[in-house]
Amino acid sequence: MGLLDPPPPPSLPPLRTPSHSPSLLLSLSLSLSPSFCGAAFDRSIEERRAAGIRLGFFPSPFSSLLFFFWARRRRRRRRKGLGAATMEDGVLCQWSVFRSLLAIVQWWGFNVTVIIMNKWIFQKLDFKFPLTVSCVHFICSSIGAYMVIKVLKLKPLIVVDTEDRWRRIFPMSFVFCINIVLGNVSLRYIPVSFMQTIKSFTPATTVVLQWLVWRKYFDWRIWASLVPIVGGILLTSITELSFNMLGFCAALFGCLATSTKTILAESLLHGYKFDSINTVYYMAPFATMILAVPAILLEGPGVLLWFQTHTTIIPALIIIFSSGVLAFCLNFSIFYVIHSTTAVTFNVAGNLKVAVAVMVSWLIFRNPIAGLNAVGCAITLLGCTFYGYVRHMLSQQPPGTPRTPRTPRNRMELLPLVNDKVDDKV
Repeated sequence: MGLLDPPPPPSLPPLRTPSHSPSLLLSLSLSLSPSFCGAAFDRSIEERRAAGIRLGFFPSPFSSLLFFFWARRRRRRRRKGLGAATMEDGVLCQWSVFRSLLAIVQWWGFNVTVIIMNKWIFQKLDFKFPLTVSCVHFICSSIGAYMVIKVLKLKPLIVVDTEDRWRRIFPMSFVFCINIVLGNVSLRYIPVSFMQTIKSFTPATTVVLQWLVWRKYFDWRIWASLVPIVGGILLTSITELSFNMLGFCAALFGCLATSTKTILAESLLHGYKFDSINTVYYMAPFATMILAVPAILLEGPGVLLWFQTHTTIIPALIIIFSSGVLAFCLNFSIFYVIHSTTAVTFNVAGNLKVAVAVMVSWLIFRNPIAGLNAVGCAITLLGCTFYGYVRHMLSQQPPGTPRTPRTPRNRMELLPLVNDKVDDKV
């Protein structure tokens, strides 16, 4: 009987010994052949049926046993595949969390280091020239942005035509320059803790300016979230032991400059999706050009006198230019942390960053902080966190619901047109 012959009728069973049965031999050979089990039995059902017909694989106890083992093996493979997929998802989730934490930590590190270095330059090195320090930072940021975009090609260049550069970018660079200078001036005269707390007043000034000048609508929850911010600022200002009026006014006007810059960015930079690196690439050269002449005229003689009287010039210059390099790295870290975290995480991490900067600056400079002053700072940071949470909740409302202006609709809109988080450090 050939392999393709039909089976004998049940009434006439074949009189053959099991050792000579083709079906038995085939079943035994298949059951002992791992190559067949790994190849033929892993194909589709139609292929396996076709293979069974070609091989004369007729129903028998051994074929049933083979099918049982194949089915069990198939189930094990499916369970293994499901487990592998679940394990892979878990690994990806853990890596995402680790990447977010790493982005936040390196952002905090650059931010706190730049603030401490700037304060060290003004206080310990006695280099009391904020315009010159800001100009050095702009130069380092211009070179760094050019290297990242043009040389290393880590970021694609957002092309802006020449007319828009002067009509849109230049006015933004002017406000940007004023904002940075005011931040460094305040850092010279007041402690880091006080300056950082006042900078947290920026959400309130932004909302008030948009409401007064642009007549924009705001939900009542936005106004409610500003109450603890304003109250914390007032409590901190009243109880500040190292209060300086010039530093306080510089920090306060710096908040107004930040708000003005943010509002102008909506209209002047409309249609451009700038990230922090492209922002620095276009604005830092303009800011250097704007600030170079006032820095030379107002602080040039003082800088020359400092070179003549200071004993350790080389280490001091290394610290000054290193602060400029780290200021650019801070811009790059902002881009990384935005793409690695959500809006809520970014907001909370930003406020915790202020607390870390305050704590580190106190450990290094030991500026006196009263108990009520610390309470006011904490209230301000909680208010900023609540403000960010309210904005996020309003951004999740369905279309047609009145939105708060400047509420991010997606991840790209979270990219700062002009970076709010580095305004007092660049």
